Amino acid sequence: MNADDLTGPPTTPPGPLEPWPETVRWQPISRDLIWVELIRLGIGLAVALVVLGAAWTFSGHWLLGAVVGVALLLSAWRTITIVRAVRAWGYAERDDDLLVRHGLLVRRLSIVPYSRMQFVDVSAGPLERAFDLATVQLHTAAAASDARVPGLRPAEASRLRDRLTALGEDRAEGL
Repeated sequence: MNADDLTGPPTTPPGPLEPWPETVRWQPISRDLIWVELIRLGIGLAVALVVLGAAWTFSGHWLLGAVVGVALLLSAWRTITIVRAVRAWGYAERDDDLLVRHGLLVRRLSIVPYSRMQFVDVSAGPLERAFDLATVQLHTAAAASDARVPGLRPAEASRLRDRLTALGEDRAEGL
């Protein structure tokens, strides 16, 4: 037995297909966002069913009935994915950047350096306000790198906005 056998299996860093670093403390978003997304889905489905139902009634073509059935099946599938997708959202504040993760099938990790932030937006639509939620939107010089954190309580959204703004100003002074 040599010395290499005593060290155990080699540790490998996470690969590019494992985007969620386990070394940070992830903050979840509010589960109330599930209700907001389900209501949005319900409104869209109701409009689609009214239009499809009217077209089916006037034309009587069986294909429109099949489209109604497919729309209902897709809505049931989307309901399941909404619950899982909301649970996949998270953010983590580090010393020099903010990490935002989301996605089920396609996992996405956005890393936004504080020094690259131009401004931070907090918004809340009517449904979000009804559930006491807000979204923090980070804007950088590159439009493709904008990140958002939905489903935050307004107090947390304000705290995050103020912290990110202060850190962005501090880091930008060093440039």
